[in-house]
Parts: sequence; structure tokens; C-alpha cells
Amino acid sequence: QVQLVESGGGLMQAGGSLRLSCAASGHSSNRYNIGWFRQTPGKDREFVAAISWANTTYYSDSVKGRFTISRDNGKNTVYLQMNSLKPEDTAVYYCATDLGRNWPPQRIQEGYGYWGQGTQVTVSL
Repeated sequence: QVQLVESGGGLMQAGGSLRLSCAASGHSSNRYNIGWFRQTPGKDREFVAAISWANTTYYSDSVKGRFTISRDNGKNTVYLQMNSLKPEDTAVYYCATDLGRNWPPQRIQEGYGYWGQGTQVTVSL
């Protein structure tokens, strides 16, 4: 059973930085894609970034140039480094995997079958 656990969320002032982690377990191979999504109350989950098993990266326009996604296969962990945070980045952040079934990684939540529990990120003025 694949499990994803996010960590690293918290409260930060605008302009600050946070690094989220997504630790994966229960999958025997590193050949999987990971996506980060975020959600605010009353809205659908929004694509933030994705990294493929081949280490290609993808970003939404709203975070490009501020966020960086990376992976450490030795630790089965994907990171989302978030810099220059803005109040509109406030959301619950989720990581998800499709176990490498899609190419390229999908930008919609329906492309992912396994999700973490989410971590809250709050950015204040």
C-alpha cells in the first residue's frame, strides 16, 4: 500500500520561505511521478508543481520562479521549496502520486490515485 506523508507546513510572513516534504513508502520502485496540489475552502485542488520519475519538473504559472520541486530517491522524498511567499499561497498543500502511469505527469488531480493527508501553509502580511 503506497503511503504519502507531507510535512513542513506552518505560518510564515509574506516574503518568507518554507520547504514542504513528501515522504513516500510502500512502493518498491523510484519510477513514480509526484505532484503537489493546494486547496482553499470551497475550491478545487489547484496544481502547483510536479516532478517526473525522470526528474523533469513542471510548475503552474502562479508559482513559477518562486517554488522549486526536487526529489531525493535515496530518501524516497520529494521537496517543494517555496520562496517569496505571498498571502495567496495560503492553502492546504497535498502531494500525490500516479506511480509513474502518466507521461508527462498530469496537472489535474484526477491523474493521481494516491494522496497524502495535507499540510497547512498560512502566509500572513
